[in-house]
Amino acid sequence: MLRNPEVKYQPFKPIDLPDRQWPTRTITAPPRWLSTDLRDGNQSLMDPMDGEKKRRFFDLLVKAGFKEIEVGFPAASQTEFDFIHQLVTEGRVPDDVRIQVLTQSRRDLIERSFESLRGARWACVHLYNALSPIFRQVVFQMDRPEIKNIAVTGAEVILAESLKQPDTRWAFQYSPETFSTAELDFSLEVCEAVLDVWQPTPERPVILNLPATVEAASPNVFADQIEWFSRHISRRDSVIISVHPHNDRGTGVAAAELAVMAGADRVEGCLFGNGERTGNVDLVTLALNLYSQGVDPKLDFSDIQDVVRTVEYCNQIPVHPRHPYAGDLVFSAFSGSHQDAIKKGFAAQDRRNDERWDVPYLPIDPADLGCSYEAVIRVNSQSGKGGIAWVLEQDKGLQLPRSLQADFSRVVQALADETGRELTAEDIWSAFEKAYCLNGTQRFGLIEYDSPGPRRPGHDRAFAGRIVVDGETRSIGGRGNGLISSALDALKAGFGLELEVMDYHEHALDRGAGAQAACYVECRTPDDARVFGVGIDTDVATASVKALISAANGATGSATPV
Repeated sequence: MLRNPEVKYQPFKPIDLPDRQWPTRTITAPPRWLSTDLRDGNQSLMDPMDGEKKRRFFDLLVKAGFKEIEVGFPAASQTEFDFIHQLVTEGRVPDDVRIQVLTQSRRDLIERSFESLRGARWACVHLYNALSPIFRQVVFQMDRPEIKNIAVTGAEVILAESLKQPDTRWAFQYSPETFSTAELDFSLEVCEAVLDVWQPTPERPVILNLPATVEAASPNVFADQIEWFSRHISRRDSVIISVHPHNDRGTGVAAAELAVMAGADRVEGCLFGNGERTGNVDLVTLALNLYSQGVDPKLDFSDIQDVVRTVEYCNQIPVHPRHPYAGDLVFSAFSGSHQDAIKKGFAAQDRRNDERWDVPYLPIDPADLGCSYEAVIRVNSQSGKGGIAWVLEQDKGLQLPRSLQADFSRVVQALADETGRELTAEDIWSAFEKAYCLNGTQRFGLIEYDSPGPRRPGHDRAFAGRIVVDGETRSIGGRGNGLISSALDALKAGFGLELEVMDYHEHALDRGAGAQAACYVECRTPDDARVFGVGIDTDVATASVKALISAANGATGSATPV
């Protein structure tokens, strides 16, 4: 390897298009979509799909709403041929779906392709040959006229074969392969020659598919190429300009979006970007990018995890957990500041109570993809109090006051540091029970109490209760101007515990006659320490007394260590 390897590579020359229009355009409608998972995607797999997997993948694409599907390369193998022919003969292709096959420009391969489609109601035959200088000089050792003749000859054979099956509604597609690294004037010349053979009309347009076979420049350069071609091709009203971006530079999605802005009518790609080398452009990301901009992509990914499971099964390739929209972690936040912002965003969303989606860090509503909110906030050592509170609210319905959030977050941080892993909702609830003495293993426990109200205004309220203390039952009593104050007086009289309530909150955990209530108290001890208590019961008064007992356990250091 050279010490300075950059000297081996030549930068891509910019396109002379000083009046380019695409930078000022926006995408307001989806392009036509073609999935090439069953052809381009399949050929890139270490173990190509068998017939069962291909049928399952085809059904998924139909369910997702694809109206154009490239189903294979029928001349490549008997498996490919049989799958395509069975789709036709078994009536598996819906009336509004057009299947497409790929062929090189050889008579025998073209004839084989047409035979696989015999009996089809509606089909497209896709012809391609490579045009770029490196292919002309190194691979084929042919000059421009010879390369052009390959395309024209193939187009003539396709036209002739289509006339032998007049009952099928035929469409034609031509790809000047390696378009992204070919001379624009030569790509235009060859495409014009193919159009001369096929004679498209607005009613029967021809698809000219312009592949970034190898992504060789930044996305803006590809957009310039597409806009230049769209301006110069004749019979533009009879031509569908399609693009087929690859992802060699990691910018396939951006290249496709800019190409649509530059005039492309159609995009070919694969679900989750499967394909040779770094893959084809990812149609899921492209489609859902439109969704997030208020444009209906006309594809249905409302159960994204079902799509992921099917694609992973058929391709035998996992979808990365950080894959846009579809990965297991893309709607998850571990960072404390992110979690706090998301939690506040959901609260604002609930208060606003309209259809507009505007939540920090979440460009799209997970529910629109069939994902639950439980996985939005996940807890590890990087998490903050807002995230921990969110998990308890989603899992148990608890709405912790901010001071209690801060207190419990220290408990969870210590547990996360100790375990060194993500904490589950069960882990967090178990820690909460132990920290606030809700699991029956604490020093003080409430057996029963009675606190009749005063007979006349201005008179004290009595509290009488039975408490388990270190395994023994004791009776305590006190008086105050209300339930809380009389219970505090009883704890002081019975055990010498002096607690002052600084903050109190309560709320229902759910609705209905049997709904439980949750009470939270923040208390101050004589040495100015803060302790917290939590009580849960079907009776709100009993929940408040339990919260005081919980705080008493914390004040005496008898809460079970987490």
